Amino acid sequence: MTMLKTEVAVVGGGPAGLTAAIALARAGVKTALISSPPPQEDHRTTALLLASVMALEALGIWQSCSDKAAALRCMRIVDDTGRLLRAQEITFNCGEIGLDAFGYNMQNRDLLTALDNTARSLGGSLKCFDSAATSIDIGANDVTIALASGDHVSARLVVGADGRRSLCRAAAGIESERRDYPQTALVFNLAHTRPHHNISTEFHTPQGPFTLVPLPGQRSSLVFVTDPEIAQAVAALDEPALMEELERRAHSILGKFKAEPGRGAFSLAMETARRFGASRIALIGEAAHVLPPIGAQGLNLGLRDAAAIAEISVDALRAGEDPGSDTTLHRYEALRRADVTSRTFAADALNWTLLSDFLPLQGARQLGFFLMQTIGPLRRTVMREGVAPSLPRLRLMRGETL
Repeated sequence: MTMLKTEVAVVGGGPAGLTAAIALARAGVKTALISSPPPQEDHRTTALLLASVMALEALGIWQSCSDKAAALRCMRIVDDTGRLLRAQEITFNCGEIGLDAFGYNMQNRDLLTALDNTARSLGGSLKCFDSAATSIDIGANDVTIALASGDHVSARLVVGADGRRSLCRAAAGIESERRDYPQTALVFNLAHTRPHHNISTEFHTPQGPFTLVPLPGQRSSLVFVTDPEIAQAVAALDEPALMEELERRAHSILGKFKAEPGRGAFSLAMETARRFGASRIALIGEAAHVLPPIGAQGLNLGLRDAAAIAEISVDALRAGEDPGSDTTLHRYEALRRADVTSRTFAADALNWTLLSDFLPLQGARQLGFFLMQTIGPLRRTVMREGVAPSLPRLRLMRGETL
C-alpha cells in the first residue's frame, strides 16, 4: 500500500479523464490518474470535431492515431419523417468555411489506446493507478481517495471524470437534473459495398435520427435512435434480415451492409449536474453532463471540460493559488456553464422536434432548416460554431500548449 500526495488527482480513464491528466502533466503539474480497466472492449466510435483534434495534436496524441480515423468533409441532414411538414435537406460542406474536414471519426478503442500510451509515457509527472476509487474523503485542504488496491491518493484538486454514476459527484454532494427519453440507440459498425466519400448522413425519422458516419475504408458507424419496442424488434432479427432492414432505412445509399463484431444498445437520457465543481472536486465529461447522441456533442463537450479544468488549474498553480479552492472552481463553472447549457438545449430541442406531432413545432423546425440551407452566412456561422466554438476560447482548443 502507498500514500501518494499530489497536486491534482483525475478519477476516471475515459477520453475526458485521460486528456485532462495528460494536459496537466505536460504542463508540469504533479498529477495522479486513477482508473480501472474497462470491463470489455469498446466497439463504439467517436466523431472528434476540429477543436478537439487541435487539442489532441497539441498534446502529442493525434499523431499516433490519425491513421485510424476517417475525415468528415460533408454532413447531410435528410428529413425522413414522411410528415406533411417536411424540412428541406441541408448539406454542410467543410470547404465552404475553408476547412479540409469538420473533424474525424474513429473507434473509441483506438483513441483510448493512443491516450493511454501517451499517459504512461509521461513518467514522473503522471502517476497511473490501475485501480478503482472506492471512497473519497474531503478535508479542508485536500481530498483523500481510497483505491480498491489498498493505495491512497491525496490531492488538492480532484477531477471527477468517472461517468454517469460518478462517485466524485456524490462525494461533493452535487445533485443532477435528469430526463429520460422514450428512445433506445442501437450502435453498429458496418462494412458496405459503396464508398461513403467522407459524407456523414443523418436521416431524421419520427422516432429519432438514423446516422451513418464514415470510418476508414468502405466502413461506417451507425447510431440508430428509435422507439424501444422497434429497437427490440430490430435487434432480434437474424443477420440477413437485420442487414436488409438497415439497408432499407439507409435508402441503400451505401449499398449492401455487413455488420462487424460488436454492437450495442442503450437507453437515451439527458442529465446535467447542478454545479460543475464543489468541495475541491471538479466534474468533467459524463460526470457533469450526459447528452443524447445528436450532433457529435457529448464527447467533444467532455474534451472541452478537460481543456478548461487543465488550463484553470495550471494558471492557478503558476500564480501561487490553490487549484482546489472555491475561487478556482467558480472560474471553472463560469467558463463551462454557457457552453454546456447551449449545447444541451440544442440537442434536446432538435430531438423533441422529431418526436413531437405538434404542427407549429414541426413548422418551426422546417423553417429553421430552410433558413440554414438558403442563407449562406447563417449556414457558415452554424458550421463554425459546431466545429470550433468561439466561446470559450480555450488554449488547447486553439492548438496551443498550456
